[in-house]
Amino acid sequence: MRRGLATLVSLGLLVSTALLAAEPAASTTTSKPQAPLYTVKDGNKVDANTLAGWKTWRAMACDRCHGPTQEGLVGPSLIEAFKTITKEKFHTQLMKGSPEKGMPPFATSDMINKNWEYLYAYLKGRSDGKILPGHLYQIDDPNAK
Repeated sequence: MRRGLATLVSLGLLVSTALLAAEPAASTTTSKPQAPLYTVKDGNKVDANTLAGWKTWRAMACDRCHGPTQEGLVGPSLIEAFKTITKEKFHTQLMKGSPEKGMPPFATSDMINKNWEYLYAYLKGRSDGKILPGHLYQIDDPNAK
C-alpha cells in the first residue's frame, strides 16, 4: 500500500509540474508609461528637449525651404507631413535627404545626429497645433513671455 501511495504522489507531482510548465509564465516586468513626445505650456513654452529641437530647426535654417511656420515654400509643408510621418521615416528622410528635390542629406551633421528626435518632437508639436510658431522658451525659464 505504501508503494502505491508513493507512486500516486509521484504521479501527482509529475502531472502538476507538467501543467505548470504548460501555463504561460506571468510577466515579471511591468510596462512603463511612455513619456510624452513633447511638453508644451501656453503654446510657446516647451520642455528642454523640444527646445533643443526648435534650436536645431533654426540653426540648420530649415525655414529656407519649409517656411518659418513650417507651412512649406519650395519644400513641402511639414505641418501636413507630420500628421502621418513616423519617427523612423522622418529619420530616414533627414539622413538621406532628397537631393533630386533639393533637400541635402544631414547624416554628417553632428547637430542633427544629436537632436533629430527632438527636432521630430518640435515638428510634431507644430503639426498637432500645440506649439505655436515663433520664439520658444523653456517651460521653467523665468524670462519666458
